Amino acid sequence: MSLKRLLSAASFTLLIGCSLSASNSINSPPKPSAPIPAPSASQTVSQLKILKPPVKSTLNYQIETYQSQVFGSDRTYGIVLPPGYDQQPQDQYPVIFLLHGGHGDPTAWFIKGKALKVIEGLYASGKLPLSIIVTPDGNDSRGTSALWDPEYINGRYGDVVSAIGEELVQEIKTRYRTQSDPGFWAIGGLSSGGWGALNVGLHHPQIFKTLFSHSGYFIDKSGTENSPIEFVKTLDPQTRRSLAIYLDAGEGDGKYLDQSREFHQVLNQLEVENQFNEFPGGHGVKGQDVGWGFWHKHLADSLTYVGERFRAVEEGRSISKR
Repeated sequence: MSLKRLLSAASFTLLIGCSLSASNSINSPPKPSAPIPAPSASQTVSQLKILKPPVKSTLNYQIETYQSQVFGSDRTYGIVLPPGYDQQPQDQYPVIFLLHGGHGDPTAWFIKGKALKVIEGLYASGKLPLSIIVTPDGNDSRGTSALWDPEYINGRYGDVVSAIGEELVQEIKTRYRTQSDPGFWAIGGLSSGGWGALNVGLHHPQIFKTLFSHSGYFIDKSGTENSPIEFVKTLDPQTRRSLAIYLDAGEGDGKYLDQSREFHQVLNQLEVENQFNEFPGGHGVKGQDVGWGFWHKHLADSLTYVGERFRAVEEGRSISKR
């Protein structure tokens, strides 16, 4: 089926809702069935679904639990299925992981960041193909606390990079109808989650080809292995050329802004496709564009970039350097 046909095929009922528990969320996703054969190149192109405005869609999220072998305990994640998921049982979708920052959990992007409103708007404008949105639990064995940020590393408090980049990826692939091409997988986050997204993504470039960060930092005290600004240099040139990276930071972000600028320059030197935006606001300023107001507003910028990347992969071309 062509994209032109897909653009005219979607019609759904508008109701955006956020629920704080599974009891108020969308229906549970179907139980895993027999594996869907990997699509051919032509099938993959036809499966990107874009809604043409005016759009009527249903968006909601729910919290799911799975047994983590990495942590030896239950772990949770948030999931947003695209409009029409249950009505189109043969369709496969791109996947976007959204990581929370300090003192966060899998609900943070939905409750504090109001991400559903942003995503629904991007679907309506055609800037983002319908996707499966996943919000992992990025906390280690210590749990969430105001006393520390999550450590998105394989370290003394648990192997968080492996739990997200391998174990949760497999959980999502098994349970939901995902695109198999890594060009249709993206991972991003805010603040320490922005660092975490780059750290997880660069350690798993065979899974995630588009990475994005809002107000992130890229030098970690644990060393080069978990410092994206250094670790990206260890990747072979072919792998680096397969990646696309979006960065932004606010004028009040201090070291986060400095490291985002520096990382942008390193990526340019390594000829990694990337885009860097500097905006008013950020972590450390007063006003509307501070903290979650800033990240909510600019999630539209990063996900627009993700949508461009998905289309470029679909069309078999590279997006131009910014």
